Amino acid sequence: MTVTDAARDTVAAALESDRVESHLNPPPSYDLADHPLPTGREEVWRFTPLKRLRGLLDGEASDAHLTWDTTIPAGANLTEISADEARGLELPPNERPAALAASLSGTATLLDVPADTRVEEPIVLRLSGATVEDLVHGRMIYRFGAHSEATVVLVHEGSARYNAISTFLVGDGAQVTVLSLQDWADDAVHLGRDSIRVGRDASVKHASISFGGDVVRLHANVEYAGPGGEAELLGLYYADAGQHLEHRLFADHNAPRTKSNVVYKGALQGQGAHTVWIGNVLIRKVAEGIETYEENRNLVLTDGCQADSVPNLEIETGEIEGAGHASATARFDDEQLFYLKSRGVSETEARRLVLHGFFVDLIRKVGVPSLEERLTDTVEAELAKTVTSGLNQR
Repeated sequence: MTVTDAARDTVAAALESDRVESHLNPPPSYDLADHPLPTGREEVWRFTPLKRLRGLLDGEASDAHLTWDTTIPAGANLTEISADEARGLELPPNERPAALAASLSGTATLLDVPADTRVEEPIVLRLSGATVEDLVHGRMIYRFGAHSEATVVLVHEGSARYNAISTFLVGDGAQVTVLSLQDWADDAVHLGRDSIRVGRDASVKHASISFGGDVVRLHANVEYAGPGGEAELLGLYYADAGQHLEHRLFADHNAPRTKSNVVYKGALQGQGAHTVWIGNVLIRKVAEGIETYEENRNLVLTDGCQADSVPNLEIETGEIEGAGHASATARFDDEQLFYLKSRGVSETEARRLVLHGFFVDLIRKVGVPSLEERLTDTVEAELAKTVTSGLNQR
């Protein structure tokens, strides 16, 4: 047995002896009976407009598919694997949508980056839907070998009812960036769960960016396969009238000397725009010497919007380096506006600059120049709606 194997066995044994159940992060199971159809009264579903999911949770089978357009650089491989092979690799589902995706997707897609491989260019997976009448269940596994380096860009476009379970297995010492862009048509519905296992001394940056869709509800779950792993979870969302954009995070510090840093920012404009951010961090008894921080900021641009932000922090040991969270929802900063206007900047331009500044630092953390440019252009287009439509009245 190698030192790494021994460390993993130690972590696994500690997990079994220190199992913490939570209504916010139920235990994993492939059995749909363990994940009954929600009523909306459950804590994990109370913010979600179930009637607008268009039957996505009913368990209906479908042979519809999204259209894939891929860019696979040298060093990466994309293949199709069986459901049994997927079950042997992926992190099991712990909610009904993910369990349905695992049960009804049939095969799975495996993206493989071998150990000690550096993929120079971004791996791009562009998934497009044709109509909201299409019901699609997706199942994807991303495997990054020890000491590999890669960036994955996942783009969702078009229209569909899409439900996906995704697993990211990051080997020891690997450095991985994952960017998921939800740029759906206005009628699309998207439920997704990204489960990430971070290897010993590995680092992962996961960014979830949501602009389009009627209802988008996404999970990003992180756990650790050994000490020294680091996870940075970033998010950016912009909800227009009638949109529901929901992002849920769970960082499970199940190994010592691990780190997690969460920063999500969102803006809302228009009647009925609704965003939800739920941040959960669990620090187990075994997780001594860890560091974690989660932050969510929301900027409400018009009347008729609602931003729900709920940070949660559960600490089972006092032997940590640091842990904290911050959440804020506000309108324009009058002092910033006054400062700009006092220097000759028009109110319309001042509002645009404040909004741009709210997002720009997060966009710069994405780390993919071509995508950063696209995000900046999209934000500018959204800002134009606010400042030119008269919706910027306080």
